[in-house]
Amino acid sequence: MLITRHAEALAVLADPRYVPPPVRQDAREGTLAWLRAHVSRFSTGETHAARRRLVVERLAALDPAKLRAAARAETLERRGEWRGVPTRVLGAALGVTDTAPVAAAAAGYLSGEETPEADAAVAALLARADLPAVTLLLQGHNATEALIENAVPRLGDHGDVEALLRETLRHDPPLRATRRLDTRTGDEVTLDLVAANRDPDVFAGPGRFDPARGDAPHLTFGAGLRPCPAPAHALALAAGVLEGLREGSGR
Repeated sequence: MLITRHAEALAVLADPRYVPPPVRQDAREGTLAWLRAHVSRFSTGETHAARRRLVVERLAALDPAKLRAAARAETLERRGEWRGVPTRVLGAALGVTDTAPVAAAAAGYLSGEETPEADAAVAALLARADLPAVTLLLQGHNATEALIENAVPRLGDHGDVEALLRETLRHDPPLRATRRLDTRTGDEVTLDLVAANRDPDVFAGPGRFDPARGDAPHLTFGAGLRPCPAPAHALALAAGVLEGLREGSGR
């Protein structure tokens, strides 16, 4: 079933009977599939709660303002070559100095596509960091880079980078859909986040890109029982990169 309306998507995200589709539990330790079976994102119940607590505890030690400043400084230092900056800055804050394997590991993190390259990258990361840190790096990599990618074309038109990012999250979410399994019926539900974030019952002029609309109730960071644990950190990294790009170009 495909859900496109904001209220219906919100109801699913708040209902405990809807859980992430199960991932396989029999993979060899240190592989991508093993990792997916041991992170909070694909877990349920008390297991999810316990794993999420570890991630939240790690995030509590990270200052978003410092992440933002570091992302801005590195973007300037690299003369606008911003790709990889959010991951490197987050990695440094987590004590992971070599984040080179993150991109290869993140490629199959959400989809579950298993490749020798992804398995090798996961093994390399697990040799450098504990599971909560690896979880944060993989969950943040694709989403934060895609958010920046979607915001950059409009950077010259809007002065407030925070407002620009908020509206980009609503209008062009980096994660366009998410899935849940109805444990009562066994049916899989797909939440179309693009459509829900442009629901005319919730957003005036939903197709119009308008940073002035303020802190709109988009669902890009999730909602209900399993919201993203790090929206402030992701926005800080993205804002720092955009500030570095703007300052470096003189805009």
